Amino acid sequence: MVGDVHLFDAATEGLVTVADKTIPVELVNGGIVVGASHGWLFFKDRHDHSVSMTDFYNSLALKKNATMVPMPTFTALHHCQTEVVWNVAMSTSPGQQEDEDDWVVGIKFLGNQLSFCRPRRDLRWTNVSAPFKIFNNSNLMFSKRDKTFKLPAPVGNYLCSWDIQFHKDEYPAPKLHKLLFHNLPQLPLSMWELLDSCPREDHWVESPSGESFLVKWYSRVSLSPSLSTLPIVMVFREEDRKDGIIKMCYTEDIGDICVFLSKSEAFCVPASSCPGLKPNSIYVADRVFSVYDLTTKTFNHFKYPIDAPEKISRVPCWLPPVSV
Repeated sequence: MVGDVHLFDAATEGLVTVADKTIPVELVNGGIVVGASHGWLFFKDRHDHSVSMTDFYNSLALKKNATMVPMPTFTALHHCQTEVVWNVAMSTSPGQQEDEDDWVVGIKFLGNQLSFCRPRRDLRWTNVSAPFKIFNNSNLMFSKRDKTFKLPAPVGNYLCSWDIQFHKDEYPAPKLHKLLFHNLPQLPLSMWELLDSCPREDHWVESPSGESFLVKWYSRVSLSPSLSTLPIVMVFREEDRKDGIIKMCYTEDIGDICVFLSKSEAFCVPASSCPGLKPNSIYVADRVFSVYDLTTKTFNHFKYPIDAPEKISRVPCWLPPVSV
């Protein structure tokens, strides 16, 4: 099947369209997007629930035939489930390392289970149970600096990490780092309590230079007019790491960096690398696509592109900008 591919470009706030693209049969049959990482999307088959990854939407692969990589069948741990995927992370994009088959995929399910595998080497997943009971507001990511998968714990007071050099017959135990926060914004106690009651996602991200940030995204605070002046995205920069403790400082200045949050693995991009991107901002893809200015603490919602088709499937995942 041949069709057009429409991608929203956050820099130009318009559509990038690739006409007459050959669509893989796995997508034609109604695959459901369950996550994205490094420009690769992960699809779940509606019928047999199998998962595959593809570079079909990757801006660097738009001119060639798409690659489809099947994943091993999921197996659930006791008292866990594998039907609902929360998010996906990868150690690197396939083909960007010396050994083209040596990359690791990590999947966090709704609940306590995480699963890891090397897709072109492993016949099954290595399953682990998160050390805390409630992880539904935390997102898995891969740290290039530490070569580990990382996951913020509930309330964001701890950071869990799993070593990439696991063996499939071993149970990779996570390392725990306690997070200490300081320089918090001056808000009344009642406001902190209200924020704590709002839906929130925690994202650990790294800049291209290796800086680490914890981004707390309060997704529904803006629905209340009384909270219009409150920050609904909070960013904490890692200042120091010693003896299992990481010191985090609240900041409203991340410089030239843009952070992209969605159902894809969170990532950072220098605004100067792609003209049109706004520095010191958080780009969010959820119910709407928007950008949050850390300086002014305001959201700007992107308008629906004028040249967009009337009916278009909407995937709430950011892909790396074309110019990056």
